[in-house]
Amino acid sequence: MTLENPGSRLKGQDIRAIVFDLDGTLYVSEAFEHAVWESVSRYAAEVLGVSPAEGAEALKTTRERLTTERGTVQTLAVAIEELGGTVPEMHRRFADELRPEQLIEPDPRVVPLVEALEARYTVWLVTNNNSRLTSAILARLGLEDSFARVITINDTWRPKPDESVLDEILEGLALPPEQVLFVGDRYDIDLRLPEMRGCPVLLTKTVDELMELEIIL
Repeated sequence: MTLENPGSRLKGQDIRAIVFDLDGTLYVSEAFEHAVWESVSRYAAEVLGVSPAEGAEALKTTRERLTTERGTVQTLAVAIEELGGTVPEMHRRFADELRPEQLIEPDPRVVPLVEALEARYTVWLVTNNNSRLTSAILARLGLEDSFARVITINDTWRPKPDESVLDEILEGLALPPEQVLFVGDRYDIDLRLPEMRGCPVLLTKTVDELMELEIIL
């Protein structure tokens, strides 16, 4: 069941856990997104021995090609590995180079929403970001103590979407799929696999859409 508008409703008692994505879901920042792109483009350029502009173009075209070949949107991690880089090195650079406190502007509505939800549900965070940046972003958002569990790329080095990671999440929650709501901003990355397993999912691309959780639940 994909919940994409306020007309879709779930009874509160049908859901016992909520699994949030982080970037693009609990905040939206074009500046931070651009900084991520610039960082990984520089890494691609170094791997290929080309200029930063050529690295960015190679990253873009590789990601587009893989998306076409595989039929779903592919992550930067998949593209950088295709070019010869590694996910751990990409995230080491992110952690060293990116400053979320300077690039992310929190929306004051998010903290009260998450606090209200964690009083009623088990609330987890699962992100393709690394642990250092995740901690910094959550601190910037005022959400550092808001999740019963935070799973980052450092825990597995297997970015979403990944069936084994999803298995571990559902096993850890010890709930049937239909009682676990997944919330994210990228359907192919955050939501497709959970929905295929029978989990309800909510696609949100803005904080306004995220706030519809108050209506849906």
